Amino acid sequence: MDHLKASNGAESSDPAAQTSVDCAADPIMSLKTMFVDMVQAGRIAKGQCPALRPVFLKPHGVAAAQFQIRSDLPEPYRVGLFSNPGKVFEAWVRFSSDTLPSLDDYKTTLGIGIKLFDVPGKKLIGNPDSPTFDFILQNFDVFFVDTASDMCAFTQAGVVNHDYDPYLKAHPKTAQLLDAMAKPVASVLATSYWSGLPFGFGETYAKYKLEPTLYVDPPAADPADPTYLAADLAARLKAGEARFRFMVQLRTTPDAMPLDAATVVWPEDLSAPFHVADLVIPAQDVNARGQADYGENLSMNIWRVTEPHKPVGSIADARRVVYAAAADLRRNVNGIPLGEPDTPRPLVVQAPEGKDMTIVRAAIHPAIGIARIGDAEEAWFIGPEVVDAPPESAPPPDFYRDETGAIKRQAARFRIYGYNAAGEVVSELTSDNADVTWTAHVANRKAQWYQFQYALDIPEALNAPDNAFSLRNPKVKDRATLAIDPGPRSISGRSVSGPAYAFDTGVFQAAAAEPVVVPLGEIQTDEAGRLIFLGGHGKSASPTGAPVFDPANPPSFNNADDWYDDTSDGPITAQVSINGVAIPVESAWVVTAPPNYAPDIVSWRTMYDLMCDVSVQAGWMAAPQTPSFCRDVLPILQRLSNLQWVNKGFSAYFGKGCPLDFTNPDLLGRLSLKPAGQRDGEDPYGELRGTLFNGFRPPAPIVAEPVQWPHVQPWIYGDAFGSFSETGPGNMLTMTGLQEAILRQWAQGDFVADWPDKEKPPATIDQTPLAEQPNMLDQAALHYCLSDTFHPGCEMTWPMRHASLYSSPFRIRQRPADQPEPDYGPTMTPVLVEKVNGPLYAQPPGGITRWMAIPWQGDTAFCRSGYDPQFDPYLPTFWAARVPNQVLSEDDYNKVIDTSLPRAERVQAYNRRVNWLRAILNPDPPQVMLDMIAEFGQLGIVEARPGVKDDPDFPDYIYVETLAPGKLKAAADQAVRLLAEAPHPPTKLEQAGWASQEQLEAFRAVRVQKR
Repeated sequence: MDHLKASNGAESSDPAAQTSVDCAADPIMSLKTMFVDMVQAGRIAKGQCPALRPVFLKPHGVAAAQFQIRSDLPEPYRVGLFSNPGKVFEAWVRFSSDTLPSLDDYKTTLGIGIKLFDVPGKKLIGNPDSPTFDFILQNFDVFFVDTASDMCAFTQAGVVNHDYDPYLKAHPKTAQLLDAMAKPVASVLATSYWSGLPFGFGETYAKYKLEPTLYVDPPAADPADPTYLAADLAARLKAGEARFRFMVQLRTTPDAMPLDAATVVWPEDLSAPFHVADLVIPAQDVNARGQADYGENLSMNIWRVTEPHKPVGSIADARRVVYAAAADLRRNVNGIPLGEPDTPRPLVVQAPEGKDMTIVRAAIHPAIGIARIGDAEEAWFIGPEVVDAPPESAPPPDFYRDETGAIKRQAARFRIYGYNAAGEVVSELTSDNADVTWTAHVANRKAQWYQFQYALDIPEALNAPDNAFSLRNPKVKDRATLAIDPGPRSISGRSVSGPAYAFDTGVFQAAAAEPVVVPLGEIQTDEAGRLIFLGGHGKSASPTGAPVFDPANPPSFNNADDWYDDTSDGPITAQVSINGVAIPVESAWVVTAPPNYAPDIVSWRTMYDLMCDVSVQAGWMAAPQTPSFCRDVLPILQRLSNLQWVNKGFSAYFGKGCPLDFTNPDLLGRLSLKPAGQRDGEDPYGELRGTLFNGFRPPAPIVAEPVQWPHVQPWIYGDAFGSFSETGPGNMLTMTGLQEAILRQWAQGDFVADWPDKEKPPATIDQTPLAEQPNMLDQAALHYCLSDTFHPGCEMTWPMRHASLYSSPFRIRQRPADQPEPDYGPTMTPVLVEKVNGPLYAQPPGGITRWMAIPWQGDTAFCRSGYDPQFDPYLPTFWAARVPNQVLSEDDYNKVIDTSLPRAERVQAYNRRVNWLRAILNPDPPQVMLDMIAEFGQLGIVEARPGVKDDPDFPDYIYVETLAPGKLKAAADQAVRLLAEAPHPPTKLEQAGWASQEQLEAFRAVRVQKR
């Protein structure tokens, strides 16, 4: 309100207007009188030219933008404007301050108006058929008065009575809020904005929030330039694009979230704002001819919306009248036609100076896409496209299940990027700017391939007496009948799908008289013509009812004859032409993997880590010359703490408040402190860094290390565990060579001390700068895949550490269709597997997953911790990041966040963990495998939930197991009750999750076949 305070109502000299103000009788029309008839008209009468708005009249700049609805938007948020996930609206935005143009920018209240175009539906103001839709937000989360009557009285004090002081003295909350609104801001692109007022959101109500992806420290003093915000905006948009996350905060607690009390903050701990869209402002010249005038002539009104988003409250009612009248007066005086534009002003984005914009080649990203199995018939979601998205952008509860409780399939989405001759990204290629035809060819060759017993490339394998692995289904002569290969499918266009694009013609025949059709998924395109691949539904079976495992024949574990599953993999290719000219395109690969039961938990050693190490060793990529603490070192450390949500052993040592809690700011401050020199006292935490580094297992250990006594980190089994001597050096997981190099430099004090990282990670790929999107997609797909124990693994296995498998970083060599793979004979050995042009070179469809367990559910059931419970019931472990061991139950979570309970009870609940597999406790290993095949879709999923902010015992976000209603949940609940009601404390056997000593011995006989 700086403009009103500065003028103190002096613009108007119309006594009739002043006497018509009656806040008690008609506050809304009185506000219109004061803002429009007195203030705005008074300024015009005194010669203001052109006529300006009565509020937020100091512009900082206008810009063209896009408003992008999230393509994976959950169903509860698909309301009105947000009904079509993936929809993109052209937009123009106006940044301004609520002050006079002649006054300083510093500590002014900022506003943003957003006008969307081509929005269908009847609008609530003006021409109902107008194609536009408006948002108005300010950089403060509440208004400074509650109602229109309050606003009228406040305005009357200044505009009519020429003295705000009596009102402010009588209303101290308003005075406090006005003072709080006067906050310094460095950039209009680096501050959050709020709607302040509530709006309808279908059947409920909501408030809006814009979160920037840019962070800039606010200025400590008033900058010398009184228009510094406009200069900053122009400079930043000239240099590159800007992004905001558009958030919706649903009204979940009416008593705490009033509709007509605009000074009341809706608590985010009761309803966290959810990311529903992105406001993307491309690089542009905001000072281009005509652009500022175009934006200033636009009219913004919060009522220019459709019925599902109707504004709520008396201040909203007042804004409808005042903003409309002010816009009409301004436009009439300036000679601007009334009404809304049908189309947005076009923006020609200039290429960066000196950049070649000619596309000479293209590449598909991610280079390896990961789809995941789910038993939901229809529902699916798009897999991760960014890494380490902020927890507040996590999906809502039960996002990963459909309405029946079944697990949704995870889709892999592929994009194409065009590159110039210098290898720079020019643009994404979509149906908007290119002709694209996609082709996918996946297959399942598990039954056709060789048995898995252990990784054939580890040192122990070379001289092992049993290192010649037989074929699966060795009695089947026609090996082609064992491969489920439906052939390629091609697709083009926008939003295309249907039966023609299903991989449903592949068949399997081993011992049965007739072949069985095994569908492997389907492809479709999104609204931009990008490829979406969906894999199988988790169907694993034997047509003849063959056993899934024969305990009398240990090698049959993971190698069930006459069985199939519907995992798959294969190449993704595309034909692309621009303006009729074909360009070469680098192909990609897709892998259909088992479900991810802990979607936000990152493995200590990811598949991306492994492939980066392969590329560095091959000379394709360079290791960071000077590691960044935030980008390179911290992830290696924090993943240990991240595992607290899926394994109790990691929770006890690396969890919240524990000795090595790598989320503790005090600890991170010490670990990130760069030494001032080499003399005594100049590196106070050098020994701490060195001790931590020495606590990690080197890439090629030579010291024997029993699994019952692991000396160093991480406490995760290695490739040799269970297959070779229990005291061998390969029983525990090691660092990659690249990880060791990074940590060694850090330990020596040679690193970039960039903690804390001020840049908030992007929540979606669209928030990532264009030049970084291809690499981000490549990383994100593999970031949530394991390269822990290759026994055989979860998504992919040990062949992925061989450079011969790739044509370039992350890109799998594709075997030409006219060059069939040779017959490698009846057995596969360590020598044969690494022969030139052998199975670790160019791959056919199905070439990656054929090394994995068949069926995958059997292996998953045995990927547990606590195989030596007398040493430790929880450690070491296998793949806890994908297949949890011990988890926090919903019952215990509810106790943690219940502040009415005694703190001791809450802390006890927080530190309690339950066995993830507690509902599948049959002592018979084959039956456990069959139970997993039948029930995999009902097992718990570990999801993010709001924690307790600023609490020493509890983190801000807590990861909780959620179970679908049904018999498996009932069995899980019963298992917890029985353990709690036992007359004695739980034994180590029970803590480890074993039903009995007999079950442990039966499982050890399968998993721990020591030599």
